[in-house]
Amino acid sequence: MPFYITTAIAYVNGQPHLGHAYEEIATDVLARQHRQRGEDVFFLTGTDEHGEPVADAAHAQGLEPQELADKNAERFKALMPQLNISNNFFIRTTDTQHMHRVQEVLQRVYDNGYVHKGLYEGWYCPRCADFKVENEILDGNRCPIHEIALTRESEENYFFKLSAFQEPLERLFDEHRDFVMPARAYNEARAFLGQGLQDISLSRAKLTWGVTVPWDPSHVFYVWFDALLNYYTALSYASPDTDLTDHYWPAQFHVIGKDILKFHTIFWPAMLMAAGVEVPQRVFVHGFLMGEDGRKMSKSLGNVLDPFAVLEEFGTDALRFYLTREVVFGSDGNVGPHGLRIRYETELANEYGNLASRTVAMLRRYRDGNVPRVDTDPEIREQFDGLAEAISELFDRAETTQALDTIWQRVRRLNRYVEERQPWQLAKDDTRGAELEQTLTTLFEGVRVISVLLHPYIPQSVERLLASLGAPDTSYASARFSATGPLAGGVDLPPLEPLFPKLERPAE
Repeated sequence: MPFYITTAIAYVNGQPHLGHAYEEIATDVLARQHRQRGEDVFFLTGTDEHGEPVADAAHAQGLEPQELADKNAERFKALMPQLNISNNFFIRTTDTQHMHRVQEVLQRVYDNGYVHKGLYEGWYCPRCADFKVENEILDGNRCPIHEIALTRESEENYFFKLSAFQEPLERLFDEHRDFVMPARAYNEARAFLGQGLQDISLSRAKLTWGVTVPWDPSHVFYVWFDALLNYYTALSYASPDTDLTDHYWPAQFHVIGKDILKFHTIFWPAMLMAAGVEVPQRVFVHGFLMGEDGRKMSKSLGNVLDPFAVLEEFGTDALRFYLTREVVFGSDGNVGPHGLRIRYETELANEYGNLASRTVAMLRRYRDGNVPRVDTDPEIREQFDGLAEAISELFDRAETTQALDTIWQRVRRLNRYVEERQPWQLAKDDTRGAELEQTLTTLFEGVRVISVLLHPYIPQSVERLLASLGAPDTSYASARFSATGPLAGGVDLPPLEPLFPKLERPAE
């Protein structure tokens, strides 16, 4: 079955940072797990390149907006393979095909009677590219997101009749309680809706860097309407030969940050309704990353976690694991270099990596690297029964952190099993050979199943380990604990190099 998932698209007025890496990784984990289950996944990400913030940033650097967009879009695109992101397409909102499709869809909104012209006056944040309503504004007329002074703007614009969708949106929220996830985000969006909707600016007359309004070329579309449509427009040209829209739309998951909640949960579904397009199934809203001291990350405070430095020192899988493990998906979380090092050393290296290394080493020492085909330990097997199904249920609710914790409980159980059974002692007693073989086979099978379930989180390490075990299958069909011996029984196991090598201690 089709499964369409998207990230928010990154604004190109700046360079990639940890927040971008986090959203890409979190979404990739979801996409990979659904692929494991045999679903037909399409994963979209990309860059948002129009609007006043891009034009202002470009002019400050002595560049044309397209030059800045081209330069920074390539940086975001280059980040995908560094993070091992499995996106199917990377959209740029300066793509000609996207801009034409935006014009087509918004022309339908206009033709359906949901656009009117009027004078707009209000408080505007140039960094958000958003007009703020009175109850959003901080003391001193400051932006609630960027905490900068707002400017008073007045111009003649085309307006989208958002107010016409008060009741349809209320029905959507009331009938589909999982339209916005998690519950905290749903409540926030529903409260915004409960304040009553007002018509909003659809176009800007003072800007030229944007998609031209087809019925009035003296205007360009307000950047948010251009950007929000990317999730829909990309499907029309992501494949060179086929329009994928009918196959994948509506999206199952839009993954976004909480600072853009109202655009995706209120403006976006209303715009689709106005164009006669089916709304997406879910919008999942994740939180912010903060420093380990609970303060916003800042270079001057020394609490910044630089994703590129982490990739160089710890590797891609360590960053993927840490961000998914440390921060409950859907909530704010504190992250930093100290916590990353602890998770790497105690969990990845000592608990998982050492478990795999000990298992392979004992099979090589006590059975010449051949995995016995014997019954696995029923007590351990029982603790793995239904695990794959439980993980899938958590993923269906986007509870990826809880799923990882559930898997990690089995990592720790297998480590305790080693200490309980003490294979090195069993090997000294010829009368306990069958018990030793059951122990080693159970450990092999446990490591294999755990690794399959960990594949969405740390794909490179898992693929390396499973290949070494002679069991490279990462599909969900292989995530079952065998009762009669490992799927790859009898293989000659080669030595296993450490999956997560020891780190040099930081200088005091």
